[in-house]
Amino acid sequence: MTSRGKAGNFYPVSCRANRGQAGKTTGERAPGLPLHWSYIILPAAICLLSLILASCFYHQLPAEVACHFEPDGSPDQWLSREVTMAWVLGPQFLFALLGGAIVWGTARLSTLFRQTEAARAKPQTALLFIGNIVAIPQLIVCFAMVDIFSYNLYQTHLLPMWIFLLIIFGLATVGLGLFLALIIFRGRRRVIPPED
Repeated sequence: MTSRGKAGNFYPVSCRANRGQAGKTTGERAPGLPLHWSYIILPAAICLLSLILASCFYHQLPAEVACHFEPDGSPDQWLSREVTMAWVLGPQFLFALLGGAIVWGTARLSTLFRQTEAARAKPQTALLFIGNIVAIPQLIVCFAMVDIFSYNLYQTHLLPMWIFLLIIFGLATVGLGLFLALIIFRGRRRVIPPED
C-alpha cells in the first residue's frame, strides 16, 4: 500500500513534467523579440536631421529651385520650392518607416527561428543591423538635399555626388566586413557542450 501510494504520487508529477517538455519542443511558441529604439536609431536620426535642415532653409530658398545638375555642376532642371521639399523629405520618411516595418516584421517572425546555443549571431544583433542598414540611402538623399540648398543659396556645390557615393559605399563595405568579422569571432568563442 505504501509503495503503491508513492508510485501514485510520482506518476502525475512525471506526466506533468513530460507534458511540459513536450510542449517546449513541439507546440509551444516563445513570444517575439521585444522592439528597441536602437534598432532604427540611424534612420530616425537622419530623418529628424533632414526635417530640421529643411525647416531652417525653406524660407531662404528661391521660388524656383535648381534640383538637378550637369556633370560640370550647372543646373538643368528646376522645381518649385514646395515640390523640392516633397522630393527630398518624402524618401526620408519612407525609408524610416521601411526600417521600422522590417524590424517589426522580423521580430514577429523570430519565433519561427529558435536560437540555439551554437548560433553565431543573436537575433538582437541581426535586428540592429537590418534596421539601420536603410540609413545608407537616407544619407545619399540627405547629402543631395544639402547640396541643393548650398547651390541655390551660395551657388556652390559641397562635393561631386560620385565622390560622395564612393565614400559612402566604401564605409558601408568596411562596416559590413567588421559586422561579419564580429559574428565569426563570437561564434568561435562559443563553447558547444559535448553530446552524451
